[in-house]
Amino acid sequence: MHLDDKEIEILKIIEENGRIDSNDLAKMVNLPVEELEKTLMKLEKQKIIVRYMTIINWSKVAEHEGVTAMIEVKVTPKRGVGFDEIAKRIYRFNEVQSVYLMSGVYDLSVIIQGKSLNEVARFVSEKLSTLDSVISTTTHFILKKYKHDGIIFEQSDEDKRIVVSP
Repeated sequence: MHLDDKEIEILKIIEENGRIDSNDLAKMVNLPVEELEKTLMKLEKQKIIVRYMTIINWSKVAEHEGVTAMIEVKVTPKRGVGFDEIAKRIYRFNEVQSVYLMSGVYDLSVIIQGKSLNEVARFVSEKLSTLDSVISTTTHFILKKYKHDGIIFEQSDEDKRIVVSP
């Protein structure tokens, strides 16, 4: 789909801040608010804007217990549908957060969320590895997030600017 420069500019701004006020956004891109809102509705209808999301640093919430795992999966693609059919079967599991087709030794990268290491292990052994096309898996547990979707989690509050005096 071909977008004009204004539409791309809008997408870049809301990707950084999905909660930006429409009036502020309209001023930033030099459009009337009504035209901006029409453009946003068009982009949503065309599924270019899929969802507005919030990123939460769950490691700072004591009541949140959970484990995130990255699973590399080697599969046998099926004639006529390639990797798409097995990817669809995998992303339908509730535990699955993301599925990516990858180049390299493994074909798919699957990100899952579980309540414990055992829950992740059960998912891999009872659900994922039992699928017909799955040849092998390698599971990596996420120990700490430093940066996610362009957001740095642990930034120092210390001001790093150089002091300039007359």
